[in-house]
Amino acid sequence: MTSLPERAARRCHHMVNPLHSALYFSPELGRELAPYGIEDPSAVYLAGRAAPLGAVGPGTVTATFYNFRHELVARHVPAVWEAASPATVLAARLRAVDTMLRELLGAEAVSSPQMAEAAELALRAAEGCTRSGRPLYAANADLPVPDAPHLAFWHAATMLREHRGDAHIAALLQAGLDPLEALASHTASGRGMAPKWVLATRGYHPKDWSAAQDRLRERGLMDAEGDLTEEGTALRKELEYRTDLMDSAPYEHLGAEGVARLTELASEFSASAATAGAFPDDLFGRD
Repeated sequence: MTSLPERAARRCHHMVNPLHSALYFSPELGRELAPYGIEDPSAVYLAGRAAPLGAVGPGTVTATFYNFRHELVARHVPAVWEAASPATVLAARLRAVDTMLRELLGAEAVSSPQMAEAAELALRAAEGCTRSGRPLYAANADLPVPDAPHLAFWHAATMLREHRGDAHIAALLQAGLDPLEALASHTASGRGMAPKWVLATRGYHPKDWSAAQDRLRERGLMDAEGDLTEEGTALRKELEYRTDLMDSAPYEHLGAEGVARLTELASEFSASAATAGAFPDDLFGRD
């Protein structure tokens, strides 16, 4: 039973998440980590996202990130912690977020009453999140909330993103989709990253992508042209529905009025960031 309009929580997530995700397409994190010798784009991403977990090994990162090839992870983890401690990376991450948001949104927006309101709403929503079974959310929830509103908003957006992501992994496991099958079926649905971005960032090869598509075809989820079948479409819808159920608590906690207002504020910030070039033009699609 929910007190929210249908898909209101999912819409809110889709508006809040881009402000978190933009960091991984910004040059700022790489610039902050370069002085420590962390320069490879994959190493920058893995260090920046895994740092809240502490100096963990590659197995933990592969397990919690889910859709990265383990060999790619092991190439950089735990080497990144030898170059810079997790605490050092977290400090660099926050500096990068500060610079990025100021460049994407402008100095006036990051210090605006609207940003302060968005931060307050997002943090209130995050109060409804739960740690159990959600390692990436829990690790970020243990970090202090930054004082500046735009950094507090990014921190809250990160917690909300990882809370949903942890839930989505549980749904994928229940559906029996391995990491690359999950990516290939998401792309076929018209919503996921383009294959070239998956291959470039997740460490897979074109033959791996083709093999995943073949496995989906064997299950009757994908047709010969690479489109989802009716069964495949139904499975992707069921995945999002189950993820919504497991991710409903923060938005129920915030309430319908708060969710609507957070969605409104976040959509304006996300649109501004996108217009300013936060994401590559060819990030999504089927190539």
